[in-house]
Amino acid sequence: MRPVLSIAAGALALAAVPSQAQERELTEHEQRVRDIYRDVIAFRTARGHGQVDDMVAYLTGRLSEAGFANEDILVTDYDSEGDPTQGLVVRYSGDGSSGEKPIVLLAHMDIVDALPEDWDRDPFTLVEEDGYFFGRGTMDNKYGVANLTGTFIRLKEEGWTPSRDLYLVFSGDEETGMVSTRAQAKWVAENVGPAFVLNSDAGGVGLTDDYQPMAQRVQAAEKTYVTFDMTVTNPGGHSSRPRADNAIYELADALQKVRGYEFPARATPLTRSYLGALGQAIPGPMGEAMKSFATNPEDEEAIALIRTHPEFHGTIATTCVATMLEAGPAENALPQSATAAVNCRVFPGEGVELTKQRLADAIGNPDVAIVARGEPTESPESTLRDDVRAALAKSLEARYGRAIPIIPYMESGGTDGMHYRALGYNTVAISAGASRPQDVYAHGLNERMRVDAFYAGLDHWTVLLKELAGS
Repeated sequence: MRPVLSIAAGALALAAVPSQAQERELTEHEQRVRDIYRDVIAFRTARGHGQVDDMVAYLTGRLSEAGFANEDILVTDYDSEGDPTQGLVVRYSGDGSSGEKPIVLLAHMDIVDALPEDWDRDPFTLVEEDGYFFGRGTMDNKYGVANLTGTFIRLKEEGWTPSRDLYLVFSGDEETGMVSTRAQAKWVAENVGPAFVLNSDAGGVGLTDDYQPMAQRVQAAEKTYVTFDMTVTNPGGHSSRPRADNAIYELADALQKVRGYEFPARATPLTRSYLGALGQAIPGPMGEAMKSFATNPEDEEAIALIRTHPEFHGTIATTCVATMLEAGPAENALPQSATAAVNCRVFPGEGVELTKQRLADAIGNPDVAIVARGEPTESPESTLRDDVRAALAKSLEARYGRAIPIIPYMESGGTDGMHYRALGYNTVAISAGASRPQDVYAHGLNERMRVDAFYAGLDHWTVLLKELAGS
């Protein structure tokens, strides 16, 4: 999952959301999803801990108890770059009365690891404190897993029969190799052939500083995720006999040039419309810059100002940043090699090879080898279908008592959705989450979600599915 909407406080404010969770008796559905949320957060489903299969067993148990037949639950095993993981597919059988193709619903079960000694609370214990739920995955993406699972159970217990088949597709390594995601997307293409795909792992409602809803973002495109290993090598030697061509120093020089390089500004109709809509909501110079860029994407002053904000920089250009380092065999030996991982989010249409060439040109040192990891996936933009927009609008109105804006956008990060778009499926992310920008701690310390936002989003998928697959 990636950050939800970030707009200045007061803009498009429509209805206040309480700053603290209201004390009240939970409904059966609310208690069920909270219990699932608590239980799945307890699984340390990070790479190397081997607990994705435990979480899969737990989820299949809950779904079986609710009446889902064995033949409608598929558990798959994968080797994700040497680390075993699993995927889960669940079919909610429809009666076929609509004559429409199925709908696929995405979430991922794995997490970025969290070290308990670094957190203020145990990251694998759901803690409710000061109006927040704390724990690794509270936003990314175990809220999506718990909410979708709870919704399927709720609808099954109601005796509801959809007019078309619905599928939950939960991956096990979205945060790392995406091996399960690629395989699941291929399986979906060969065995399901959905009308479209809805992702729980991005988008969501943006809140002002005082918890008022501003807009629902809909992720309709993603930048290409690629990591380049930049490596410098030489013969090395004894540390008492320094040489001029030290691999660490040469790599450091290259990284400084990467740091200082700005990729050319780019724009698509989607990014221009998104920034134009935000510009109407954001006061001051930033809002004016956004509106100006939407009108004229070659406005250098607007580009320069937008680049100063990390939240929006990636919306108008490819970005690359060093994230990991490895060098030297020992403290008393000159390094024979030095390698940096440089993670890039490539603007649609630019491509991995062009990005690699631009980095090489910026560095200007042919001795720095640049090699892409894995097989990066480039995906096209999707469109927000009219039926999905209408269903989403109904869900939002039920949640907030009035209409709020719905804004499609391009994700600067990456999700499972890219692999479905790459196969030609219209895929949008419409998380039920709601957050202020300062409350977004996905991948960071003390990840959290507002308690009131958690409960307020629990009807989200029920409304959507009944609108899109009702009789």
